[in-house]
Amino acid sequence: MSLSRQRRFPRSRASVRDARDFVIHVLTEWGCRDRLDDLRLCASELATNALLHGVPPGREYCVSLSFDGTLIRIGVRDSGVGSPTPQLADSEACTGRGLLLAEELADEFGITEHVVGKTVWVSFKVPAIKLSATSEPQAEDAG
Repeated sequence: MSLSRQRRFPRSRASVRDARDFVIHVLTEWGCRDRLDDLRLCASELATNALLHGVPPGREYCVSLSFDGTLIRIGVRDSGVGSPTPQLADSEACTGRGLLLAEELADEFGITEHVVGKTVWVSFKVPAIKLSATSEPQAEDAG
């Protein structure tokens, strides 16, 4: 069994905060409390990247979350062209490090190309949580 949620966000600067809050709210609801700071930061960086480089005017981007009990995946899909690459920014630059930061924090980082647009995603391994169809996830006993 796995859990998943998604939500669309408009092309606005305030939407990055809303996307970050959505991710943390859903993960907390699912009982996922490990690595929340890293997950929050990656959600923010991926949403910011989509907003600045991948969402044409008048369009939205979509944040998706999935959790299978041991792996959390955050994906941000936009309809923009091109495939971003994590790279070192100039040492004097104030921006340009977001994808590199997400790649370094996450256990996995990837980009999935679509006919229109792409999804930039990160995944995080977390301690096992038993998933139930009728209740919130519960931490599994270690012994």
